[in-house]
Amino acid sequence: MHAILDHVMMRVEDLEASLEFYTTHFDYEEKGRWEADTFTNVFLGPENVHEEGALLELTYNHDGRTYDMGDAWGHIAVRVPEDELQESYDELMESGVEDYRDPESCDNRYAFVKDPDGHEIELVKRDHGEKWSLDHTMLRVEDADEAIGWFSRKLEYDLFRRAEFDDFALYFMKPEDAAEEAMSVELTYNYDGRSYELGDSWGHVAVRCDDLDSTWETLMTRDAADYRDPESCGNRYAFTKTNDGHEVEVVTR
Repeated sequence: MHAILDHVMMRVEDLEASLEFYTTHFDYEEKGRWEADTFTNVFLGPENVHEEGALLELTYNHDGRTYDMGDAWGHIAVRVPEDELQESYDELMESGVEDYRDPESCDNRYAFVKDPDGHEIELVKRDHGEKWSLDHTMLRVEDADEAIGWFSRKLEYDLFRRAEFDDFALYFMKPEDAAEEAMSVELTYNYDGRSYELGDSWGHVAVRCDDLDSTWETLMTRDAADYRDPESCGNRYAFTKTNDGHEVEVVTR
Protein backbone atom coordinates (compact mmCIF):
# COMPACT_ATOMS: atom_id res chain seq x y z
CA MET A 1 0.00 0.00 0.00
CA HIS A 2 1.31 3.45 -0.96
CA ALA A 3 -0.56 5.93 1.25
CA ILE A 4 1.37 9.16 1.66
CA LEU A 5 -0.24 11.98 3.60
CA ASP A 6 -2.26 14.16 1.23
CA HIS A 7 -3.60 16.90 3.50
CA VAL A 8 -4.57 17.88 7.01
CA MET A 9 -7.97 19.46 7.67
CA MET A 10 -8.79 22.19 10.20
CA ARG A 11 -12.14 23.90 10.74
CA VAL A 12 -12.25 27.70 10.77
CA GLU A 13 -14.87 30.21 11.89
CA ASP A 14 -14.00 33.02 9.46
CA LEU A 15 -12.84 31.69 6.10
CA GLU A 16 -11.71 35.03 4.67
CA ALA A 17 -9.66 35.85 7.77
CA SER A 18 -8.02 32.42 7.67
CA LEU A 19 -7.26 32.68 3.95
CA GLU A 20 -5.72 36.12 4.46
CA PHE A 21 -3.59 34.77 7.32
CA TYR A 22 -2.12 31.84 5.39
CA THR A 23 -1.72 33.61 2.05
CA THR A 24 -0.18 36.72 3.62
CA HIS A 25 2.10 35.25 6.26
CA PHE A 26 3.01 31.87 4.76
CA ASP A 27 2.80 32.72 1.07
CA TYR A 28 0.26 29.96 0.53
CA GLU A 29 -1.85 29.90 -2.60
CA GLU A 30 -5.21 28.32 -3.24
CA LYS A 31 -4.77 24.88 -4.82
CA GLY A 32 -8.42 23.85 -4.93
CA ARG A 33 -11.87 24.64 -3.59
CA TRP A 34 -15.10 22.72 -3.09
CA GLU A 35 -18.25 24.79 -2.62
CA ALA A 36 -21.15 22.79 -1.21
CA ASP A 37 -24.56 23.95 -0.01
CA THR A 38 -23.60 23.96 3.67
CA PHE A 39 -19.79 24.20 3.71
CA THR A 40 -16.71 25.28 1.78
CA ASN A 41 -13.38 23.44 1.62
CA VAL A 42 -10.27 25.32 0.47
CA PHE A 43 -6.92 23.63 -0.11
CA LEU A 44 -3.76 25.69 0.38
CA GLY A 45 -0.03 25.21 -0.01
CA PRO A 46 3.20 26.87 -1.13
CA GLU A 47 3.54 27.71 -4.81
CA ASN A 48 6.18 25.04 -5.37
CA VAL A 49 4.83 22.33 -3.09
CA HIS A 50 6.49 18.99 -3.77
CA GLU A 51 4.59 16.34 -5.74
CA GLU A 52 4.33 14.28 -2.53
CA GLY A 53 3.91 17.31 -0.31
CA ALA A 54 0.76 17.73 1.76
CA LEU A 55 -1.77 20.54 1.60
CA LEU A 56 -3.72 22.38 4.29
CA GLU A 57 -7.50 22.02 4.01
CA LEU A 58 -9.60 24.73 5.66
CA THR A 59 -13.24 23.78 6.23
CA TYR A 60 -15.80 26.52 6.74
CA ASN A 61 -19.35 25.58 7.71
CA HIS A 62 -21.92 28.13 6.61
CA ASP A 63 -24.07 27.93 9.76
CA GLY A 64 -21.77 30.12 11.86
CA ARG A 65 -20.95 27.43 14.42
CA THR A 66 -18.03 27.65 16.84
CA TYR A 67 -15.59 24.87 17.69
CA ASP A 68 -13.95 23.21 20.64
CA MET A 69 -10.20 22.85 20.22
CA GLY A 70 -9.80 19.74 22.38
CA ASP A 71 -6.32 18.47 23.17
CA ALA A 72 -6.02 15.17 21.26
CA TRP A 73 -4.61 17.07 18.29
CA GLY A 74 -1.60 19.27 18.82
CA HIS A 75 -0.42 21.28 15.84
CA ILE A 76 0.78 21.45 12.28
CA ALA A 77 4.47 22.11 11.63
CA VAL A 78 5.93 24.08 8.74
CA ARG A 79 9.51 24.06 7.47
CA VAL A 80 12.01 26.89 7.56
CA PRO A 81 15.68 26.70 6.46
CA GLU A 82 18.09 25.41 9.12
CA ASP A 83 19.75 28.80 9.67
CA GLU A 84 16.62 30.95 9.36
CA LEU A 85 14.46 30.06 12.37
CA GLN A 86 14.86 33.40 14.16
CA GLU A 87 14.69 35.32 10.89
CA SER A 88 11.50 33.50 9.89
CA TYR A 89 9.90 34.12 13.28
CA ASP A 90 10.85 37.80 13.14
CA GLU A 91 9.35 37.97 9.65
CA LEU A 92 6.04 36.72 11.02
CA MET A 93 6.14 39.15 13.94
CA GLU A 94 6.84 42.09 11.62
CA SER A 95 3.92 41.14 9.38
CA GLY A 96 1.47 41.21 12.28
CA VAL A 97 1.39 37.64 13.67
CA GLU A 98 1.11 37.57 17.47
CA ASP A 99 4.09 36.43 19.55
CA TYR A 100 3.39 33.01 21.07
CA ARG A 101 6.54 30.91 21.67
CA ASP A 102 9.67 32.48 20.23
CA PRO A 103 12.80 30.51 19.30
CA GLU A 104 14.67 31.51 22.47
CA SER A 105 11.92 30.09 24.68
CA CYS A 106 12.23 26.81 22.73
CA ASP A 107 16.05 26.56 23.03
CA ASN A 108 16.34 27.84 19.45
CA ARG A 109 15.24 24.43 18.12
CA TYR A 110 11.76 25.47 16.98
CA ALA A 111 9.08 28.12 17.60
CA PHE A 112 5.29 28.40 17.60
CA VAL A 113 2.64 30.85 16.40
CA LYS A 114 -1.16 30.61 16.25
CA ASP A 115 -3.60 31.24 13.42
CA PRO A 116 -6.84 33.27 13.84
CA ASP A 117 -8.71 30.22 15.20
CA GLY A 118 -6.01 29.35 17.74
CA HIS A 119 -4.55 26.42 15.77
CA GLU A 120 -0.90 26.06 16.75
CA ILE A 121 1.74 26.19 14.01
CA GLU A 122 5.24 24.99 14.78
CA LEU A 123 8.23 26.31 12.85
CA VAL A 124 10.81 23.54 12.43
CA LYS A 125 14.31 23.73 10.97
CA ARG A 126 14.74 21.54 7.89
CA ASP A 127 17.32 21.31 5.11
CA HIS A 128 14.71 20.11 2.61
CA GLY A 129 11.33 21.20 1.30
CA GLU A 130 9.85 24.54 0.29
CA LYS A 131 9.82 27.17 3.04
CA TRP A 132 6.53 27.02 4.99
CA SER A 133 5.65 23.62 3.49
CA LEU A 134 3.95 21.17 5.84
CA ASP A 135 6.45 18.99 7.68
CA HIS A 136 4.21 17.06 10.09
CA THR A 137 0.98 17.11 12.03
CA MET A 138 1.02 16.12 15.68
CA LEU A 139 -1.49 13.75 17.29
CA ARG A 140 -1.55 12.91 20.99
CA VAL A 141 -2.01 9.22 21.75
CA GLU A 142 -2.88 7.32 24.92
CA ASP A 143 -0.95 4.13 24.12
CA ALA A 144 2.23 4.60 22.07
CA ASP A 145 2.63 0.92 21.22
CA GLU A 146 -0.94 0.64 19.92
CA ALA A 147 -0.71 3.90 17.96
CA ILE A 148 2.59 2.98 16.32
CA GLY A 149 1.14 -0.43 15.56
CA TRP A 150 -1.96 1.08 13.97
CA PHE A 151 -0.01 3.21 11.50
CA SER A 152 2.42 0.37 10.85
CA ARG A 153 -0.15 -2.39 10.26
CA LYS A 154 -2.96 -0.43 8.64
CA LEU A 155 -0.96 2.00 6.47
CA GLU A 156 2.48 0.34 6.33
CA TYR A 157 4.12 3.41 7.87
CA ASP A 158 7.68 3.27 9.18
CA LEU A 159 8.95 4.78 12.42
CA PHE A 160 11.77 6.94 11.05
CA ARG A 161 12.49 9.28 13.97
CA ARG A 162 11.95 9.12 17.70
CA ALA A 163 12.78 11.27 20.69
CA GLU A 164 12.27 10.10 24.26
CA PHE A 165 12.41 12.45 27.21
CA ASP A 166 11.79 12.26 30.97
CA ASP A 167 8.01 12.65 30.76
CA PHE A 168 7.03 12.21 27.11
CA ALA A 169 8.09 10.69 23.81
CA LEU A 170 7.69 11.66 20.14
CA TYR A 171 7.41 9.17 17.29
CA PHE A 172 7.45 10.24 13.63
CA MET A 173 5.93 7.98 10.97
CA LYS A 174 5.36 7.94 7.20
CA PRO A 175 5.69 5.41 4.37
CA GLU A 176 9.19 4.00 3.87
CA ASP A 177 9.23 5.05 0.20
CA ALA A 178 7.80 8.53 0.77
CA ALA A 179 9.83 11.49 -0.43
CA GLU A 180 11.74 13.46 2.18
CA GLU A 181 9.39 16.36 1.47
CA ALA A 182 6.28 14.31 2.31
CA MET A 183 4.44 15.19 5.51
CA SER A 184 4.68 12.79 8.46
CA VAL A 185 2.57 12.16 11.56
CA GLU A 186 4.10 12.93 14.93
CA LEU A 187 2.66 10.74 17.67
CA THR A 188 3.08 12.35 21.09
CA TYR A 189 2.86 10.07 24.11
CA ASN A 190 2.84 11.52 27.63
CA TYR A 191 3.96 9.11 30.34
CA ASP A 192 1.46 10.27 32.99
CA GLY A 193 -1.43 8.24 31.59
CA ARG A 194 -3.64 11.21 30.76
CA SER A 195 -6.57 10.93 28.37
CA TYR A 196 -7.57 13.42 25.68
CA GLU A 197 -10.62 15.09 24.20
CA LEU A 198 -10.86 15.16 20.41
CA GLY A 199 -12.84 18.38 20.11
CA ASP A 200 -14.07 19.40 16.65
CA SER A 201 -11.79 22.26 15.63
CA TRP A 202 -9.38 19.84 14.01
CA GLY A 203 -10.83 17.42 11.48
CA HIS A 204 -8.54 14.75 10.08
CA VAL A 205 -5.44 13.74 8.20
CA ALA A 206 -5.91 12.31 4.71
CA VAL A 207 -3.86 9.64 2.98
CA ARG A 208 -3.55 9.48 -0.79
CA CYS A 209 -4.00 6.19 -2.64
CA ASP A 210 -4.10 5.06 -6.27
CA ASP A 211 -7.30 3.00 -6.03
CA LEU A 212 -9.91 3.86 -3.42
CA ASP A 213 -11.83 0.57 -3.45
CA SER A 214 -8.79 -1.72 -3.26
CA THR A 215 -7.18 0.42 -0.55
CA TRP A 216 -10.40 0.34 1.47
CA GLU A 217 -10.64 -3.43 1.06
CA THR A 218 -7.08 -3.78 2.35
CA LEU A 219 -7.85 -1.59 5.35
CA MET A 220 -10.91 -3.70 6.18
CA THR A 221 -8.78 -6.87 5.91
CA ARG A 222 -6.42 -5.28 8.42
CA ASP A 223 -9.30 -4.60 10.84
CA ALA A 224 -9.37 -0.84 10.40
CA ALA A 225 -12.54 0.83 11.64
CA ASP A 226 -15.34 0.87 9.05
CA TYR A 227 -16.38 4.45 9.76
CA ARG A 228 -17.50 5.88 6.38
CA ASP A 229 -17.01 3.52 3.46
CA PRO A 230 -16.53 4.68 -0.15
CA GLU A 231 -20.16 4.05 -1.13
CA SER A 232 -21.45 6.23 1.72
CA CYS A 233 -19.19 9.02 0.46
CA GLY A 234 -20.27 8.87 -3.17
CA ASN A 235 -17.23 6.74 -4.03
CA ARG A 236 -15.07 9.88 -3.88
CA TYR A 237 -13.32 9.21 -0.54
CA ALA A 238 -13.73 7.20 2.67
CA PHE A 239 -12.93 7.50 6.38
CA THR A 240 -11.51 5.22 9.02
CA LYS A 241 -10.34 5.99 12.56
CA THR A 242 -7.17 5.25 14.50
CA ASN A 243 -7.22 3.44 17.83
CA ASP A 244 -7.36 6.88 19.49
CA GLY A 245 -10.33 7.99 17.41
CA HIS A 246 -8.43 10.33 15.09
CA GLU A 247 -10.18 10.42 11.71
CA VAL A 248 -8.17 9.34 8.67
CA GLU A 249 -9.58 10.11 5.23
CA VAL A 250 -8.63 7.98 2.23
CA VAL A 251 -8.55 9.94 -1.05
CA THR A 252 -7.26 9.77 -4.59
CA ARG A 253 -5.72 12.82 -6.22
